[in-house]
Amino acid sequence: MTVVGGNLNRTYPAVPDSVPEVRRAVGELAAAAGATPEQVQAIRMAASEAATNVVIHAYGANPGKLYVTAAAVLDEFWILIGDDGCGMRARSVSPGLGLGLMLISQKSDDFTILMRASGGTEVRMRFDLVAAQLRADAYVRASDAAASRPASSRFSTTT
Repeated sequence: MTVVGGNLNRTYPAVPDSVPEVRRAVGELAAAAGATPEQVQAIRMAASEAATNVVIHAYGANPGKLYVTAAAVLDEFWILIGDDGCGMRARSVSPGLGLGLMLISQKSDDFTILMRASGGTEVRMRFDLVAAQLRADAYVRASDAAASRPASSRFSTTT
């Protein structure tokens, strides 16, 4: 799939084979939006975790849909992943350790879990593109500066 027009709005079947498709499409769009390579990886991982949660938890053994919307808006990249499933509820028996939401929290600049008005759940993730680019640029400048300075005799292996 080629990203056209700077956004993605797609429905997938809620099956395991859809997760890598979601990850690839969202990563492609993030790269086109100007995300750094490290941030593209974080975006892909967060989207993959949210999509996996839909596949595992939303519908049980029943068929269902996985909704993905992603777009660059001003200096932010947004991903919304939703379903029409049973919603979030306490489960006494559930596959997984609940680490996916923690990972999404760590990889995104902000995220929210909402109950959809039509039923099901939606995870909204926000990534700050400008901050990521500024961090990457600062790292490159610091690396260039360090590489162009003479070595300090205090740390030299020749003295």
